[in-house]
Amino acid sequence: MPAVVHHAEVTESEIDAQAMKALVSDSTTGAVVLFSGDVRDHDHGRSVVSLTYEGHPSAQEVLETVVNDFAADSSVTAIAAVHRVGEIPIGQAALVVVVASSHRGDAFMAAGALVDLIKEKLPVWKHQFFADGTDEWVNCA
Repeated sequence: MPAVVHHAEVTESEIDAQAMKALVSDSTTGAVVLFSGDVRDHDHGRSVVSLTYEGHPSAQEVLETVVNDFAADSSVTAIAAVHRVGEIPIGQAALVVVVASSHRGDAFMAAGALVDLIKEKLPVWKHQFFADGTDEWVNCA
């Protein structure tokens, strides 16, 4: 049986990870894995002062497709995923994925696989600004 997708969104708003966890949790859930990819203040030994994610206009549709396709082929029971775009302060979440399952092993494996798939497929690009005045686009080929 496919997982239920409770939420898949690209947003400029701050992500409420605990509200997302509540979306996927119910009496059948034995394990909930919550991944929060937070903006850190460093990258490869350099001090990061700010970060912006730029999203292609198709990003919402792509995220929905990726999450729904993953859910159809998954051994978990419920999924929620949100990727933030725009300027994101240090310490706040850029990507949150929550996966619920009857068993922890399935939840851990699915959460990691879904995060990797979103990072691979979603047309969203990271622009970092450093304390030394330089900037860098990350993973933009």
